Amino acid sequence: MGAGKTTVGRLLAQQLGKNFFDSDEEIQRRTGVSIPHIFDVEGEVGFRQREAGVIRDLAALDNVVLATGGGVVLSEENRAALCGNGIVVYLKSSVHDLWQRTRHDRSRPLLQVANPHATLKLLYEQRDPLYTQLANLIMLTGKQSAHSLVLNLQDELKVFAET
Repeated sequence: MGAGKTTVGRLLAQQLGKNFFDSDEEIQRRTGVSIPHIFDVEGEVGFRQREAGVIRDLAALDNVVLATGGGVVLSEENRAALCGNGIVVYLKSSVHDLWQRTRHDRSRPLLQVANPHATLKLLYEQRDPLYTQLANLIMLTGKQSAHSLVLNLQDELKVFAET
């Protein structure tokens, strides 16, 4: 969460001439309500069930760049759908950078707690090994702009395709 998946994904899709989908945006489109509302009404379990259906549908499409929610890797079903249908890129950021990017964002239900930095650190510790295991490519985000990251990612994807 906060790594830049949507921003980078949208730019990459434009550069590659592919369709772009964001799984969280698709969940909101299908339900007609915000992600925080889904969390309020259905809890994280309800949200994750909706997310799994959207991931299954979107991962089956051709010619797309798909940005997912940060917790997508928690589900074995989601991991299988993603790695079975394309190249998985992990935009890896430090906890500090993620905190800097998300600390004022009230639309992230999991960070609406007394100590959001500690929660973010815990989420990172849970998710990083799963992303690392799942990813075909790991791109360190650091302080580079989204445009620079997309250019670097395009180069890496060309190398990946050649191997």
